[in-house]
Amino acid sequence: MKIKKILRPDWIKYVPKVWILALATLGPVGNKLFAPGTWAAFIGLWFYVLCFRGLCFLSFFCLAALCVYLAILICDRAEHHLETRDPECIVLDEFVAMPICFLRFHGHFETHGLWGLLLLGFILFRYFDIWKPLGIYKLQDLPGGLGIVIDDVVAALATNVLLHAICHYFC
Repeated sequence: MKIKKILRPDWIKYVPKVWILALATLGPVGNKLFAPGTWAAFIGLWFYVLCFRGLCFLSFFCLAALCVYLAILICDRAEHHLETRDPECIVLDEFVAMPICFLRFHGHFETHGLWGLLLLGFILFRYFDIWKPLGIYKLQDLPGGLGIVIDDVVAALATNVLLHAICHYFC
C-alpha cells in the first residue's frame, strides 16, 4: 500500500468540514484564545491524566499512535479546508502530543509527585514546541498533516527523554 494512501485515506473526505475544523481547532481553543497552542497543550495534560495515566506501555503506545494517526488525518484535511499551510488555529497537534511527554512515567509519579512532573513536562514541551531546537523545525516542512503533527510528536519525545534524565539524576 502506498504511503500516500495511508496518510490520505478516502473516507476522511466524507467527514463534514465543520467536524474537521472543530476537532483540528479544539472548538474555540484555536480560534478564540490567546496563545492557542499553549492552551491546547494544557488541555492535553488533562487528556493524559484522564486517558493515559496508569496504562501499561503497550496500551499507552497503541492509544497514542491511534491519536497521532487521526490527528495527522484531521490536521491534513483542516489545512485543505482552510487553504493555508499549518495555520495557527490548528492546535490538535499540541493536544495529542502532550501525553507522549509522559511515556513510561507510571512509577515516577508515586515517587516524585504528579503535579511537579506534569508542570515540568508542560514547560519543557512548550519550549521544544515553540523554539524547535535539535532540527525539529525541519519536520514542519513535511507535507500536510504529517508536517503539522510530527514536529510536536518529536518535541514530546525530546521532552520525555529530558524528563527521564532529570528524574534519574536529580530525583
